Amino acid sequence: MTIEAGELRLGDVLRLRKQHPCGSAEWEVTRLGADVGLRCRGCARRVMLERPVLERRAVAVVSRGAGPTADEILDFAERGR
Repeated sequence: MTIEAGELRLGDVLRLRKQHPCGSAEWEVTRLGADVGLRCRGCARRVMLERPVLERRAVAVVSRGAGPTADEILDFAERGR
């Protein structure tokens, strides 16, 4: 199963292939852009991953956030110009 970075929403909880050293494999999306910001659900560590790297490492979406998708953010930004 592949996850497209354009489908991600702020607040989504993702399961990645490898566990974090704290033991958690779940990460919350905190930032969308060229890089995607993630926060570990176990220890609150923050990391940034490039979109292609995240697409390869993500296994599943555990839960969906209420925020806008990356594509919706881009559409809004383009309309504002």
